[in-house]
Amino acid sequence: MVPKSASSTATVGPDEAHPCLLASVHPSKAPSGAQFPPDVMAWPWLSCVLLPALVVSVAANTAPTFLPNMTAVTLPEDLPVGAQVFWLVANDRDGDPLTYGISGSYAYFFDVTKDTGEVRLASPLDYETIFYFAITISVSDDLPGLSHLQVQKDMHVIVEDRNDNAPVFQNTSFSTSIKETLPVGSVVTTVLASDKDTGSGGLVVYFIEKVIPDTVDNQHLFWILANGSIVLNGSLSYNNKSAFYQLELKACVSWVATGRIKGHRDLCSWVTEGPLSLQDSGDIYQDKFTIQCSPTVFLSISVIDQPDLDPQFVRESYLASVSEGAPKGTSVLKVEAMDTDKGINDPVTYSISNSTRPGWFDIEADGVIVVSGSLDREQLLEEDEEVQVQVTATEMHLNIYEKEAKVSIWVTLRVTDVNDHKPEFYNCTLLACTFTSEEAQVNFTGSVDEHASARIPIDDLTLVAYDPDKGNNGTFLLSLEGPDAEAFSVSPVRAAGSAEVQVLVKMPSLVDYERQTVMLVQVVATDSVSKDSSIATVTIHVRDINDHPPTFPQSLYVLMVPEHSPNGFVVTDSIHATDPDTGEGGHITYSLLAGNGVELFEVNPDSGTVTVRDSKLLDRETQATYNLTLQALDGGNLSGTTTLQIILEDINDNAPVVSGSYNIFVQEERENVSVTIQAHDDDEPNTNNSRLYFSLLPGPYSQNFSVDPDTGLLENLGPLDREAIDPTLAGRIVLTVRVADGGVPVLSAEVNVTINVEDINDNLPVFNQSSYNFSVMERDPGAMVGVVVAWDADQTEANNRISFSLSGSGSNNFMLRGSLLGSGQAVGHLQLPLDVSLDYETQAFFDLVVNAVDPDPQGEATATVRVNVIDVNDEPPTLDPASLRGIRVAENGSQYGLVAQVIAQDIDTSAQLVVQLMNVICTKAEVDVGSLCHGWFSVVSNGSVFINQSEAIDYEACDLVTLVVRAYDLMTDPRFQAYSDNGSLPITIEDVNDNAPYFLPENKTFVIIPELVVPNQQVASVQARDDDSGNNGAILFSILQVDFLSKDGVTTSFQGFFRISTSSEADVFTGNIELVTNLDASLQGTYQVTVQAQDRPSVGAAREAKTTLNLFTVDQSYRVRLQFSTNKEEVGANLEEIKAALAQATRTTVYIVSIQDIDSTARARGRSYLDAYFVFPNGSALTLNELSVTIRQDRDSLTQLLQLGLVVLGSQESLESDLPKVLIIVTVVLAALLLLVLVVMTTVLMCVRKSYSRKLWAMKAAKEARKTAAGEMPLAPAIPGTNIYNTERANPMLNLPTKDLGFESLSSSSDIDHISLNSLDDNIVDLDQEIKATQKKPLPNVMEPDAEPLSLVLSGRQQGARDRQEALSFTNNGLDTTEL
Repeated sequence: MVPKSASSTATVGPDEAHPCLLASVHPSKAPSGAQFPPDVMAWPWLSCVLLPALVVSVAANTAPTFLPNMTAVTLPEDLPVGAQVFWLVANDRDGDPLTYGISGSYAYFFDVTKDTGEVRLASPLDYETIFYFAITISVSDDLPGLSHLQVQKDMHVIVEDRNDNAPVFQNTSFSTSIKETLPVGSVVTTVLASDKDTGSGGLVVYFIEKVIPDTVDNQHLFWILANGSIVLNGSLSYNNKSAFYQLELKACVSWVATGRIKGHRDLCSWVTEGPLSLQDSGDIYQDKFTIQCSPTVFLSISVIDQPDLDPQFVRESYLASVSEGAPKGTSVLKVEAMDTDKGINDPVTYSISNSTRPGWFDIEADGVIVVSGSLDREQLLEEDEEVQVQVTATEMHLNIYEKEAKVSIWVTLRVTDVNDHKPEFYNCTLLACTFTSEEAQVNFTGSVDEHASARIPIDDLTLVAYDPDKGNNGTFLLSLEGPDAEAFSVSPVRAAGSAEVQVLVKMPSLVDYERQTVMLVQVVATDSVSKDSSIATVTIHVRDINDHPPTFPQSLYVLMVPEHSPNGFVVTDSIHATDPDTGEGGHITYSLLAGNGVELFEVNPDSGTVTVRDSKLLDRETQATYNLTLQALDGGNLSGTTTLQIILEDINDNAPVVSGSYNIFVQEERENVSVTIQAHDDDEPNTNNSRLYFSLLPGPYSQNFSVDPDTGLLENLGPLDREAIDPTLAGRIVLTVRVADGGVPVLSAEVNVTINVEDINDNLPVFNQSSYNFSVMERDPGAMVGVVVAWDADQTEANNRISFSLSGSGSNNFMLRGSLLGSGQAVGHLQLPLDVSLDYETQAFFDLVVNAVDPDPQGEATATVRVNVIDVNDEPPTLDPASLRGIRVAENGSQYGLVAQVIAQDIDTSAQLVVQLMNVICTKAEVDVGSLCHGWFSVVSNGSVFINQSEAIDYEACDLVTLVVRAYDLMTDPRFQAYSDNGSLPITIEDVNDNAPYFLPENKTFVIIPELVVPNQQVASVQARDDDSGNNGAILFSILQVDFLSKDGVTTSFQGFFRISTSSEADVFTGNIELVTNLDASLQGTYQVTVQAQDRPSVGAAREAKTTLNLFTVDQSYRVRLQFSTNKEEVGANLEEIKAALAQATRTTVYIVSIQDIDSTARARGRSYLDAYFVFPNGSALTLNELSVTIRQDRDSLTQLLQLGLVVLGSQESLESDLPKVLIIVTVVLAALLLLVLVVMTTVLMCVRKSYSRKLWAMKAAKEARKTAAGEMPLAPAIPGTNIYNTERANPMLNLPTKDLGFESLSSSSDIDHISLNSLDDNIVDLDQEIKATQKKPLPNVMEPDAEPLSLVLSGRQQGARDRQEALSFTNNGLDTTEL
């Protein structure tokens, strides 16, 4: 069995080999790689011996055979290790168990199960490493003694390629450069990737995964062709887009898929989830269709800048100021332009291409604009005192179009003023003034109404004060002088440049036409700087106004007029009013005011003559006296009145009048008639014209009654009997009584007296309407309000008399006067008392109740009356406080249009209001900054507040604008105030981050003395400001870079040596630079610290500024020591005086290192010393010689230093005390003596050692001699004092060389010598006895010479010899061992 992926096509035949043949081969002769079983090799001839016995069995068993298809197998390279790859299958005719095996050079790829033939992969396959190889498969009977029946066969293994390799980019340069003008569609570069796989799995497709910078436009800026060529797909720009691009490239195998692909951009992770059609099967891997992709590589593309852009000025605008008196050559402003092709940076030249004032200015090569002619600011008044200069910056080289690259900018140069003029007056309006000498005048005229209100300007006066100077030079003060200056004031009192001058009424009471018709004042303009002045005389003509009402000589005139005088009868023509006003205001018109009797008389409006108008109504009996009000009205509607009391003289023009009707109710038979006829004559009483006579005229029942002729008493002459009265009369008897007067002619009247049985009052009064509605003007005392009318149905006067009463809220403000209109009718006149007037604003209407009653108290009639008060425009307007709440406006063109609405109010109904801007107050930090904000805002008449100059609003110049406004009522009655109190609308200017921080100049030099500074110590500082406020103006310092510039010009960058902290006081921010670590004191040069100041806005981008500080280092070679004759405490107490004297003499900064006392044992001239550095502001320092010369040149400082105890001046080394020198000398001498002693002792030691060695040898020889008889040789070779013997039997006493004795080591000073010497401790033969003998012996006399040891030993040996031979003795001075 073989797997589906494997196939076999070959047949394997049996191989036979005889064991005897194997035995004849020696293992050393076997082929390379051959292996033989141990039993075969051990018994090679045993098989041959047993061969005949085994022939029968061999012939009975046959070898197995492989199946015919076991010739070749095809395996995919992506098979996992351990997978089953195929089976070895063989047939055995005998049915014996089989054993399978695989051998050969490539057998390591497989593991075979011997008893089953299952083959599994043991090592991974790789098509790209080996795609074809052969193995040897084998099979044999698994029976004892039949292993020789093994069959082998070659099997070919074919490795099938799979898509297991990702493409790999070849050695391609992954960076390139292109010009920014490269045309679209051009090839940028070409990349190459290869894939080891074959077929479709080896075909490569290229992708651009990402373009960095990762913007929308850049994603399609490049595209890649199938051959790896990258093509430009869009335009480039070094300056406006990017100067560098990075492309993420990826290469994947080619594929054509019909299935759904997982993933998005990462092709390496694309795996199909459904059917996928590819161009071939080369992209199969691990039974899945997989796309292999290379790792991402990055291609860097640098854009080369081309000169295709014009230069650009570093600032959008330039503005500078120069005094009009500046001499030629004065530097005004430096402009700077740069090549916008940042990669080229072509040098730029400057020129003035245009100017509004040619010849005034020129420009130098470095862009500095200088004065080239005389300047006159007054020539620029129409040009806003500015000269516009067009500066052109041109690049030195032509651009890519072979043209000049240049740019122009207009530079504004403002010419400042010099005070060379005094203010003058001109007769013109400010806008129309040309300020020529023809317009200058000293005499002016104007007019004003008398008693005009305060602050009212003089009319017809066109007066302008002008000083052509500017600023303080053009500021002048205005004041009034002259005979009538007290009545007027001038506005403004202070002005700059030019101003329309107004003369205002100050005291209205002094401006009186009747007292003075022409007034004179002098306006004085004084220059605030030079105090020069000019005077203008103003003649003011006072206009008369109607300020006096007409007046009568008397307030009351009594006139007598006969009643019923004919029409036109002159009552009076002598009453006239007077008016001091002139013109129309003095023309008087007469009239009679409405009142009782006004319809009876009339007045001539011009002459004032009063005549009778209606003689019929001129009846004394009706009204005997009339009080008329004569009014005199002038042309200005001012009036005066007087009262005319007209008394009528009586004539007999009235017949007697019987009062009422007589209807008598009596009970018949019980009551008598007793009634007095009431009659009267309206003629003058107590005259015949008014005396009455009564008589009873004949009638049906007149005989039953009588009347008294004088009293008019009517009585019945007998009892009344109703039944006697005609029934048709319904019990009513009518009698006629005649009443006559005694005048001439006699006039009479008749009255009927009706006598009824019953006579009752059964009728109440009734109003002609149930409600009334009247109107009256406010503030008009005594005005007539209206009339109410009522009647009573009773026919007799006693029962129909009506009286009125008034009630209701506010009824006390009115009075009601009743009068009769006729029988049963009455009228009530409703009016205001003369001392009462109404106020519309207090109460706009009154609801009243009018009651009408007759004499019968049983009931009354009522009617409602509404009195509406008519409004008169008498109240001043007001400003709504809510509309004056502060607003906030951002600076620098942030807002436009309407920003606030000022609301005016007036409780009057006919008000017509306008809002007026009275003043504008500009403040910065609560300090008045003048008029610079006057044009920023405007206020229209409806109260709308608009921004006029949004771009001009500048928080840094003014942070609060206060608009002073008021409301004005155009319809206010002239008698009352027409304007409101002034109100203030505060406008807070909000700051925006429009200013970058800037460093404050500091004339400081920072010097670092490494010996003195320690970590955390401040070594320098910077200060910066930001004109913005809040977070916009808060500055944070940071250190961008630290470079060390050595004295030899080498620059080295350092990091972490310094840090900077930020602090602030008021609006100044301070950056304190502190040392972080100790500095190398050996470095000589300057630390260049680049500091950045950056603001911290809450909104928008931050702004920053940079500056570089030079921190000069002073090394220890400049340290100088000064000795003083006083101790260190006194020197410390005088330290400030010493430093001041040294600084005065050297003009340096003195840095004190230390003050110490000098050791009292030292031979020094001073008692203390002071170490210091003397550093100049540029960082250099004084050496010892320079300091000495400098101090000696300043005699005063030198004298002061000597007085302070200075005794020695020198460097630190040269000024050390004498004690160290003495110590050095003593040390040198002692060292020399010690060296000499060492030499001597070494010599002695060497000599002693040599002598000791000789004596040691002698002692050893003596020991040997004791044990050996004379003439005998030792049995063993021995060398005295050692365990070493030589063959020559050399005796060390024979003065042989040490090399012959093997004592070479004893001649050296090594440790071997000590080992050899110490070996004597082990040679203790007879040593104890010798020690004991030695201890028993008395001490030798030190004065006696010691015996020679060798002689003593030899002599002792002779005594102990067995043979007792005669002792031998000899003396050898060279071998004397006495020294031992």
